[in-house]
Amino acid sequence: MFKSLSEINEQELTKWVKQTLAKSKSGTLPTYIPLLAEANSNNFAVVLQSIDNQIISLGDVETKVPLMSVIKPFLLFYLLSKFGNEFVFKKVGQEPSEKPFNSLEQLETDEGWPRNPMINSGAIALSSLLPGNTAIERCENFCCWLNNYGNCQLFLDENMLASVRSLPNQKNQAIAQKLVESGCIKEAEISLDTYNQICCLSAKIFDVANLGMLLVNAPHPECQKYCLTVQKLMTTCGLYEASINYAIKIKIPTKSSVSGIVLGIVPGTGVIVSYSPHLNQQGNSVAGLFLLEVISQNLGF
Repeated sequence: MFKSLSEINEQELTKWVKQTLAKSKSGTLPTYIPLLAEANSNNFAVVLQSIDNQIISLGDVETKVPLMSVIKPFLLFYLLSKFGNEFVFKKVGQEPSEKPFNSLEQLETDEGWPRNPMINSGAIALSSLLPGNTAIERCENFCCWLNNYGNCQLFLDENMLASVRSLPNQKNQAIAQKLVESGCIKEAEISLDTYNQICCLSAKIFDVANLGMLLVNAPHPECQKYCLTVQKLMTTCGLYEASINYAIKIKIPTKSSVSGIVLGIVPGTGVIVSYSPHLNQQGNSVAGLFLLEVISQNLGF
């Protein structure tokens, strides 16, 4: 049993990764974004970074991966830091959803009110709040802020964005239109384009770990309360309809993405980031969740 991330050594991590890789083949690659469907299913990477900046890593850590839904906690954190709780939560709720991340049915049941920021309806609504006159400006401003405060090198992957645009996502389009009808957003096209662009911000796993440290150590002391808000919503909503189950199993704030990234925040201690593209039915990385569960157990959670 380990007391903190900094006590875990490479030998122990290697043992856990071997167990993890045996599980990874049970998932499938997503098909609705062509480039993600072409991902190397054997790719795997993990980084453990502690608050005292001790880092251990294994696997394909140089691979650059689109953040996709892992951007959602940082979208929320950025807007809370800029505008505060009251302004942001006029646009989106804080309740878990039992429906898939792209559920129009959930949005219709809630009369056009996004259930939380970690599903597509909530993130599209929050994308409408990003400063800038165009989707490009909004994405660039947001990316610069994250790179500055997160000490990372995010970039917009134009090829991934073109792949996203090549098969228009009818569910997201319907969600954006419903948000307009309910008065939650004013313009469907720019909000959805902004959302698509920020999801295509890409980086190495090391950069994602640095980014995650923003939610452990806020760039300004007055933002620490917003870290706690984001962590809470990651715990209850970060793994979509499977969130409550894994909140019991893993017991740390977690966010996944369809690109295969899983980000775990160990409050006051550090971050765990993994990448493996095979997904389970809910759209979460099979290997990433298994490894996070193993690490959580060995940290005494």
